[in-house]
Amino acid sequence: MNAPANISAMKALTTPETTAALRPFDVAVLVLPGFSHLALHAYIEPFRIANAVSRLPLFCWQIVGTSRQPVEGANGLSVAVNASMDELVAGIGDRRADQLAIIAGEPVEKQLTPQLNAFLRVVARRGVPISAVGTATWLLALTGLLAGTRCTIHWSRLAAFSEVFHKPRIRDSLFVKDGQYPTCAGELAAFDLAVDLIGSHTGGFVAQEVCRHATVEGQRSGSNRQTGPSGLAFAGVSDKLVLAMRVMEENVEFPLSMDEVAQRGGISRRQLERLFATHIGQPPVRHYLRIRVDHAKRLIEGTRMPIIDIAIACGFMSASHFAKCFRAFNRFSPQQCRAMVPAWVGPGLG
Repeated sequence: MNAPANISAMKALTTPETTAALRPFDVAVLVLPGFSHLALHAYIEPFRIANAVSRLPLFCWQIVGTSRQPVEGANGLSVAVNASMDELVAGIGDRRADQLAIIAGEPVEKQLTPQLNAFLRVVARRGVPISAVGTATWLLALTGLLAGTRCTIHWSRLAAFSEVFHKPRIRDSLFVKDGQYPTCAGELAAFDLAVDLIGSHTGGFVAQEVCRHATVEGQRSGSNRQTGPSGLAFAGVSDKLVLAMRVMEENVEFPLSMDEVAQRGGISRRQLERLFATHIGQPPVRHYLRIRVDHAKRLIEGTRMPIIDIAIACGFMSASHFAKCFRAFNRFSPQQCRAMVPAWVGPGLG
């Protein structure tokens, strides 16, 4: 069941680079305290599966830490480290790492130490691709390496990232490959990033076999959105409704009228209202308001921007109106929401 149907065909379909001297593609995975075990194993396991289903040593990997000490993840479990950052840098000349992936944790804002910054810059200067998984995109942005680069980050950080780094090229995607710095939403999207790397390195057949072995229905494109439009948790609805909802999500700071939303969605206002009543169970204006309030909540939780600035960034012209709408959806005030934010959020932000 685990073996591919035709091993010889698989070997024939691998690239010359794969079979030349059978040198494995070397992946180094830097894990930082508080990392997600889900993201770590979702990223590493596809390489193991690729080796197993092909019966070829296509990939090798090692866990890297800031030191040789085990690193504790968000769930309290620790992983052993194969090499420290200093050891990896010293060994890159002899055994060149083909890829460095970073899996960070929380609070990511405090994880960029001078040692880590220097390490990333050395690796970058040597031309090694650096993949940022989940919150690690924030780290690369802090180093300045992502300047002018299209990127993504976990959806819960999208709003804060865009405001803090003034990054118009941030994407709500599973992963983005732009030059030397691929970025990924993290968690299970790490699997998709790894499978894409497998496909690029060995060919689509191996990547498909990895998905089949992992009981994943096909290889997902990096351009897939991390989440569907807000409130749309089912399939088979009107494409016009999906488009209208995306128009709302893309126009938060300067809200559109319902007539404008309908026009951009290619339907009449009456059709728009009928679609929302049928599939969402509330008027489109109410749904649009919820999108703006949810965006504001993510900014409150992810930055230290003043509440009034957040209100304006989400299309509210007065603090009182914003507070009233916020409380209506969340049952507590923006100030109470800010009071619940962990103390580590905010240094250097906003």
